[in-house]
Amino acid sequence: MDLATLVGLVACLFFVFLGIVTGDEGFASLRHFYDLTSIFITIGGSMCCMLMQAKSIPDYLASFKSFRLALKVSEANEGEVIGNIINLSNVARKEGLLALEEAANNIEDDFLKKGIMLIVDGTDPELVRSIMETELNSLDARHNEKIGFWANWGGMGPAWGMIGTLIGLVNMLYNMDDMSKIGPAMAVALITTLYGSLLANWICIPISFKLKQNNDLEIKMKEVMVEGLLSIQAGENPRVIEEKLKSFLAPSIRDSIGRGGAEGGAAEGGEA
Repeated sequence: MDLATLVGLVACLFFVFLGIVTGDEGFASLRHFYDLTSIFITIGGSMCCMLMQAKSIPDYLASFKSFRLALKVSEANEGEVIGNIINLSNVARKEGLLALEEAANNIEDDFLKKGIMLIVDGTDPELVRSIMETELNSLDARHNEKIGFWANWGGMGPAWGMIGTLIGLVNMLYNMDDMSKIGPAMAVALITTLYGSLLANWICIPISFKLKQNNDLEIKMKEVMVEGLLSIQAGENPRVIEEKLKSFLAPSIRDSIGRGGAEGGAAEGGEA
């Protein structure tokens, strides 16, 4: 569970709640911020728009399930990925490329394992790159569908909130003869805008941004794998491979990896 996302969601709700109950009426003011009609217009209307944009109903429902992905801690670990590739390069340097098949049995990442098997099978390097990049692009496209769902819904929320506000204002103007109803009617009209803004800025936009961050990190790690595997296939020195792969990372992360197990693997390969 990603505590940053979870704490952020809960804290946002808490501060909105705090802003409501610290008014003159205290907890009694909570009743002013609930309106079922506004929920139908804002949430229901925006969800129906998203349904129209979906390729199919199962795809639409699957997009909601991607919310759970934003709550998961990203499993991508730069040091571990580079360390695995350096270990593989040491194996290939000492025992040959065919020995990588046995080493691949201890690797859980299917993408990396697929690349290793392509190399073991003697596939042309350009074809290996093409196959791996095609899979990478497909993965990126699937992820961007889910990212786009939340980003688009974030745009729909305020728009439908404004639609609800306009509906409320029309009803209010038709009852101008009763001045006692104008204030409550205006408040209800504005609640739909509040709901739309909350939907966009509390949930949809942060979730889409979190999913994009996770996707960017995963894509970067898989690009590291592709470059590492092609370097192994080309017979490059493990130390050179390590430095090449570390160029993908920020300087602070490079230093931490250099002090870890990857450096020892590269040094061992360099002495062979």
